[in-house]
Amino acid sequence: MVESTEFNFNRRRFLIAATTAVAGAGFVMTAYPFVMSMMPSQRALAEGGPVDADIRKIEPGMLVTFTWRKQPVWVLHRTQPMLDRLGKHDQLLLDPLSRQPQQPVYCQNATRSIKPEYFVAVGICTHLGCVPTYRREVGAPDIGANWPGGFLCPCHGSKYDLAGRVFKDVPAPLNLEIPQHTYLSETLILIGADKKTG
Repeated sequence: MVESTEFNFNRRRFLIAATTAVAGAGFVMTAYPFVMSMMPSQRALAEGGPVDADIRKIEPGMLVTFTWRKQPVWVLHRTQPMLDRLGKHDQLLLDPLSRQPQQPVYCQNATRSIKPEYFVAVGICTHLGCVPTYRREVGAPDIGANWPGGFLCPCHGSKYDLAGRVFKDVPAPLNLEIPQHTYLSETLILIGADKKTG
């Protein structure tokens, strides 16, 4: 009689453990798709999520393009002579003080940047959406003797200086857009979020 009771007890424990394991596995298999459906997809992350920009290898004077929300985002490592030229041609600009909301508040300054040497901007002309070319040479013969270096739109000739400020008398109505961004370290920028939203 003792053997029969012990056998039934062990069998009952085994059945309870097996049933619990199967039920647990079933719950996990049922819940997993539901939980994963609530996570943003890789496509959604690629289209709207912030992106890291490693600026370690960007030499002074060099412009590198990153992609955020399917748009080109430039990071320009400005040299000291480039920075020194800013402010010397404000009379040629449509919005030299960046009064239009084309940048976060923390970039509404003379360099339109967090750190003066690094300029971060969406590389799309504010006229019809073409991608301007980087023309760093001062006084380029095909642009004009008063050209301080900057960006020239090949579609309709809109011009921007090295802080993305638009010149007067060109089709573009606004300065280049400055996206939200923050420095995660000395060599890494997070584009698409700042300290408040990141």
